[in-house]
Amino acid sequence: MAKKQKTCNDSRVTMTELVLPNDTNTLNNLMGGRLMHWMDVVSAIAAQKHSNRIVVTASADNISFKNPIQLGDVVTLEAKVTRAFSSSMEVFVEVFAENIPSGTKFKSHSAFFTFVAVDQGGRPIDVPELVPETNEEKELFDGALRRRQLRLVLAKRMKPEDATELKSIFDA
Repeated sequence: MAKKQKTCNDSRVTMTELVLPNDTNTLNNLMGGRLMHWMDVVSAIAAQKHSNRIVVTASADNISFKNPIQLGDVVTLEAKVTRAFSSSMEVFVEVFAENIPSGTKFKSHSAFFTFVAVDQGGRPIDVPELVPETNEEKELFDGALRRRQLRLVLAKRMKPEDATELKSIFDA
């Protein structure tokens, strides 16, 4: 039986939050931990939509805090699965902030999260293949194997010499 296939759009999720006083630090900026929580939630929903399974967070890549998000801003988080492996999925999350009264909107953050689909007993379970459709989706899909191998090397779960997609980095 052929493995089921899905597209990036099948997993696309948009989540909107309003930055309230309890979400901010003493400078009235959104706390990083609150943003990371929202990013984890939206990306977990995307992974669940792709896999139709319970998912657990395996990793989050390099979340850099470049632009502060302020009290009263509206935060929109967009997530989609960019590649599926056997039981794991890479999810790309983009974060946008908008100050509605001033009419300003900007992209503030982006990151890749990895999730593993599990059965009721918590054991990894196969997920559908992902078929990219647009040029952007194809670029994210093509880069996902390199990012996955780099994550595994950094976690010491793969030897650098076994990371076939990273040969040019390690053989320099």
